[in-house]
Amino acid sequence: MKGEKSKMERNWFLVDAQDKILGRLATKIATVLSGKNKPSYSPWLDGGDFVVVINSEKIKVTGEKRKDKLYYKHSGYPGGLKMITFERLQKKSPETIIRLAVKGMLPKNKLQAKRMKRLKVYSKEKHPHQAQKLQLLK
Repeated sequence: MKGEKSKMERNWFLVDAQDKILGRLATKIATVLSGKNKPSYSPWLDGGDFVVVINSEKIKVTGEKRKDKLYYKHSGYPGGLKMITFERLQKKSPETIIRLAVKGMLPKNKLQAKRMKRLKVYSKEKHPHQAQKLQLLK
């Protein structure tokens, strides 16, 4: 197992979320984070790549989801359920929308947290990952 980890090569992918549909983009990102796009894929190994998402504030959703889609969180206390619409969350924290969509599409196991750490989301075009060789994900 140790030898397999050291041989793993991780690439960096750049995704421009401008005018992309949220769900379709999230499935592509989850596939790359899981490593399912590689011929060396194994479900028990974490062989995925890094993904940098820019322009997350310009993501699109179909239908009436802009007003109707709700995101929930609970404080753990009685009556602590909080709701926010897609529209308000996009203004407040557009990075959270993509993170939640991708997290929901990854398997719920011990590798999920490791895979989510390789997802970098930015609301504007500017990002600090200029040094890495970024490939465009289509």
